[in-house]
Amino acid sequence: MAKCKTDCIERPLSLVFQKFGSVVGRYPYVFLLLPLFVAAGLGAGFIFLQEREANDIEDQFTPVNGPAKLERAIVVENFPQSEEFSQLRLTSEGTYGSLIITGFREENILTETAFIDILELDRQVKNITTGNTFKNLCAKTNGNCMSNPILEIINYNATQIVSSAITYPMNNGMFLGTIIGGVQLKQDSSEISSAKAVRLFYFLDEEKTMENSEWLNGFLKLLSNYTQQKTVHVSYFTSISRQNEFETNSDSVIPLFSVTYFLAITISILSCLRLDCVRTKVWVAAFGVVSVGLAVLASFGLLLFCGMPFAMTVATAPFLILGVGVDDMFIMISCWQKTEVDKAVEVRLAETYKEAGVSITITTLTDVLAFYIGLLTPFRSVQSFCMYTSTALLFCYVFNITFFGACLAYNGRREKGNRHWLTCMRVPEEASGDAKGCCIGGAYDINTRKEFEMPMDSFFKNYYGPFLTRVWVKVLVCLIYAGYLAVSIYGCFQIQEGLDLKHLAADGSYVGDYYDNEDEFFSDFGPNVMLVIKDEHFQYWNPTARKSLDFCLDNVQNLTMADSDIPPISWLHVYVQLGMNSGFDVNNETQFKSHLTAFLNYSGFSQDVNFTNNQIIASRMFVQTVNIRTAIDEKNMLNAFRETADECGKLQTPVDLIVYHPAFIYFDQYAVIIANTIQNIVVATCLMLAISLLLIPNPLCSLWVTFAIASVIVGVAGFMALWDVSLDSVSMINLVICIGFSVDFSAHISYAFVSSEKSSLNKKATDAITKLGYPIVQGAVSTIAGVVVLAAAKSYIFRTFFKIMFLVILFGAIHGIAFIPVFLTFLSTCGKTCSKKKKENLSNSTNGPQAGTDMSNSRTNIVEAHTDPDCY
Repeated sequence: MAKCKTDCIERPLSLVFQKFGSVVGRYPYVFLLLPLFVAAGLGAGFIFLQEREANDIEDQFTPVNGPAKLERAIVVENFPQSEEFSQLRLTSEGTYGSLIITGFREENILTETAFIDILELDRQVKNITTGNTFKNLCAKTNGNCMSNPILEIINYNATQIVSSAITYPMNNGMFLGTIIGGVQLKQDSSEISSAKAVRLFYFLDEEKTMENSEWLNGFLKLLSNYTQQKTVHVSYFTSISRQNEFETNSDSVIPLFSVTYFLAITISILSCLRLDCVRTKVWVAAFGVVSVGLAVLASFGLLLFCGMPFAMTVATAPFLILGVGVDDMFIMISCWQKTEVDKAVEVRLAETYKEAGVSITITTLTDVLAFYIGLLTPFRSVQSFCMYTSTALLFCYVFNITFFGACLAYNGRREKGNRHWLTCMRVPEEASGDAKGCCIGGAYDINTRKEFEMPMDSFFKNYYGPFLTRVWVKVLVCLIYAGYLAVSIYGCFQIQEGLDLKHLAADGSYVGDYYDNEDEFFSDFGPNVMLVIKDEHFQYWNPTARKSLDFCLDNVQNLTMADSDIPPISWLHVYVQLGMNSGFDVNNETQFKSHLTAFLNYSGFSQDVNFTNNQIIASRMFVQTVNIRTAIDEKNMLNAFRETADECGKLQTPVDLIVYHPAFIYFDQYAVIIANTIQNIVVATCLMLAISLLLIPNPLCSLWVTFAIASVIVGVAGFMALWDVSLDSVSMINLVICIGFSVDFSAHISYAFVSSEKSSLNKKATDAITKLGYPIVQGAVSTIAGVVVLAAAKSYIFRTFFKIMFLVILFGAIHGIAFIPVFLTFLSTCGKTCSKKKKENLSNSTNGPQAGTDMSNSRTNIVEAHTDPDCY
């Protein structure tokens, strides 16, 4: 019954394609010119490319509704930016230039000779003039530019660095953890004996946006041309560096696209090449690649017309689409070669569409659905990529059955006239295939009236299939699979989460050098986390409420990632202590509020309390973190702080607390990346299973498709971890791609196995491999060729795309031509199909032609009775 249900779906669709193929074959010029006009018209949308580009890192690579963005909105609302600058209290990264200065050969940087160079460098930076000087643009405190603490300590005198006793990490109430790195302390002392790095910051007034950008560009120009001194090495960075470098990343892959296009055409031609000068498919293969290019042009242009943001990740899409798009071309060529050469072109094309139409429809459906599911992710970069890629694949499908079909029809007319592939001159016909030479062709199998088999088809039929079905080979395949699965599962436990921001810059960029030095010398201390009490009804003067707050702060301070040696920066603790020393009652609401304004003005805590209309709307405190070195540390810190804040809200006297730091905007990806990836995979797998149940006439064997999907995903996830690829918004795209591609390979091999008329399981496996072995190899090679040039890209994003796509295609193809065929032979139920109709057709055909029926038609019926509907 399962087969009958499948026929009910497949047969009407095949007939529709048959009629459409006949129309294309009859009027090829219409289907050749119309797609060209459509591509030209929609391609005009590229004039909007520049304004549609969406390269904002925060917008594209952080969750759309991440908690930190909501927390930031609360902080900005309650604590507006003050004219008095404070790096600690910034709600964003700020606008700045920064230098990390190290000694050559990792020598002690705290020497007089080193600081002579450092002070000279500081002087040059402050003298940068781009219409405005640093003094005019700098962020100010008490009317003076924000200075660098280490230079203040030595009073801008290099000779004092040796004589000054500097304690670490606190020096006279000044935190130096982010200023001095690679520190060695004197024995049993907090005094610094040596250090390997010094960091300088040059903060600018954020309101002067245009002027700041010019000055920062001047800063970068100065440092890029800076001649390294004999005593120190300088790495540099600005608040606009990461964004600037990210925006230039896509430029590095544009030259690679021409290489990819050349590879795709070359591989397509070679895989379709015949020595027969008439039957060779050189021009067909070339125009198949052109068809994909037109599809990319039209689909991207349409989305640009519609206002769809063009994220930088979309720059990888044409490479993938070019590789995947030619797969349908291989299917159509394969089915064309199975038609009888002496039939009319429109009849041959109708039969080609009848056999190939369902197959390429299912392939497109699975791929497009897999990409559209990616729209569920909260990352705009993923959404943009999936929208552009899925739409382009749909256009590839449409252009294949129109433009490429027309090319196939014109090529068929050339073959019908026995004309040379290059000169189009008529050449002598050769039917046996024995003759050699470039001026004779048109060979075909006299018995079947079809083109001769491709050599690779013969290889899979006569050598590979029988080899794979031997008992000892099956055992070996099972052992190899067990090893593959073991390594994959091990790799899954090694996977890292999150996108390291330094990977957004190109290799060799000054940004990477700065981040490397930051990781090496300044990872002892993490961010100074803001604790915000956003409850306007919290009674700070109530001893019970303060006790509850102190208990909450103690819990935060006791976290392993909080520095217990550095007390929290708390205005309330200082104020309560002042009240006790001054004699006013901090437990009395009236007295508490009456002295608060004066205290905030002279204590430096005025930015930490929103005291409006005699009511404390919100207030904040700060806790220093330590040893935040890896993405796992960042994730654990974020979760621990948020969980502790949630527990504070559940105390007997609740404290409505949120935690915030500008870096949390990027850390939020850890909270959703795994859950969202799993969600996408589960949804996509369920959809693919439903499609497989429609495609494969045996429900049990449909489960093998689901098994193959899971197996490929586990393999890709495990091996990508071992290949130093993290789970982030970039690799998430590719894991979703896994589903569509693994279905392409496994579903069709399972279908071919189930619908095979062979008598034994081994013969069914051989038959399925014979039909699908070469198309799988063609599809895998063409897809890998489409992305292989990205391995040479200087960007992590593009290299990651190549790595995962390589794993997806490699593992998918291996499952299709090795693992799945062997595993299917272990289940005899997969060999039982509802094939009654086929047997009836065969019986009717072999009884001989009826009166008035042409013998060639009878022969055709016999062949078609044995032909699998999936002509892959």
